[in-house]
Amino acid sequence: MTSDSRNNVQTLAEAVDRDLRARGRSERAQKEKAYLKSELIHFGVSVPDTRAVVREALRGTALCHDEVIELTRLLWAAPTPEGSSSGDDTSAGKAQQAVDATPPTGASAPVHERRAAATMVLIQSKDRLGAGDADLIEDMLRGAKTWALVDPLAGDLIGPLSESDAAVDPVLERWAADRDFWIRRSALLAHLVPLRQGRGDFGRFSRFADAMLEEKEFFIRKAIGWVLRDTSRKRPDLVFEWILPRAHRTSSVTIREAVKRLSAEQREAVLDAR
Repeated sequence: MTSDSRNNVQTLAEAVDRDLRARGRSERAQKEKAYLKSELIHFGVSVPDTRAVVREALRGTALCHDEVIELTRLLWAAPTPEGSSSGDDTSAGKAQQAVDATPPTGASAPVHERRAAATMVLIQSKDRLGAGDADLIEDMLRGAKTWALVDPLAGDLIGPLSESDAAVDPVLERWAADRDFWIRRSALLAHLVPLRQGRGDFGRFSRFADAMLEEKEFFIRKAIGWVLRDTSRKRPDLVFEWILPRAHRTSSVTIREAVKRLSAEQREAVLDAR
């Protein structure tokens, strides 16, 4: 990127930071931090408000691929002292109130809402992304360590990319066997949106889910059930035929989600088989 382009991206990142701080609420920050068991700083900004901040920042811009990636990296990283002090007195005061709602974690600590904004930048710019960006997304998934960041990256970003770029396929295959359960969860949730809409590669999801079906990790069990539940919106018979012969080795967490949209007769058959 040129120096002018880099400066423009930096200005955008500072604007997002400033607006997030202005919308922050200390009570929400405390509750969200506790709920997510988060080690990050929290400003206390809702997901819809964070999305609105990102949408406003990107309105009227035409960021190229490299600018999207740079903006994402800046927001994902901890704020710089310059960025954290930007804004007028009113927004700075609200920001300080929100930051003070969390225990001191050091000046270089990342911020949950900035990371959420970074994921939204990628999702809103996915038409400029492809398999070549998988390493960056994987690094973000490994660093996220919470469903609140992992799930949108997997479901709303990797899922659509896997449909538009076949080079994502080997990435998902590798993720499905990764030691990090957040990465394995991502391999499952990448199928969520396409299967929910009646498309997608159910055969691949089936292989991944079958291999993970007896795992003890709650977030894996929940993800399998979630994808099956949403697949059954359009294809309940497909889900029924898949889950029935596996019911005896499927966790109650997975079963509970998987049968929600099945007919009463199908649901009873699955529960009896278990």
